[in-house]
Amino acid sequence: MSDTPPQSPAPDFDEMTRDIAEVPAVEVIVTVAVNLMSAAAVKLGLTEEGDAYKDLDEARKLVHALAGLLDASATEISSFHAAPLRDGLKSLQLAFREASLVPDEPGQGPGEKYTGPIYG
Repeated sequence: MSDTPPQSPAPDFDEMTRDIAEVPAVEVIVTVAVNLMSAAAVKLGLTEEGDAYKDLDEARKLVHALAGLLDASATEISSFHAAPLRDGLKSLQLAFREASLVPDEPGQGPGEKYTGPIYG
């Protein structure tokens, strides 16, 4: 009997490339945006675990990246997709402002470079 664990087969990169080639760009952009939103919510302590994973420095980076992505892709995705993403971004920006012990000046919060000042 061998002590070496069974090895999983190598990933099929050709198949993975074909799979991603079939996905419309809008879906990729929206998926990335939703992933950024989810990660930011966790880092803001907005999940069931609460403050267990709260890290405002990390949240700032994620919210800023989300705002940049939405700003850059605004003309590429329809308002059908963009409107709820912008609403989610604003909610995260407001949650960040509320969670900050030392609030940023208006226009200086995460992503506000792209969205303009967010007031709560």
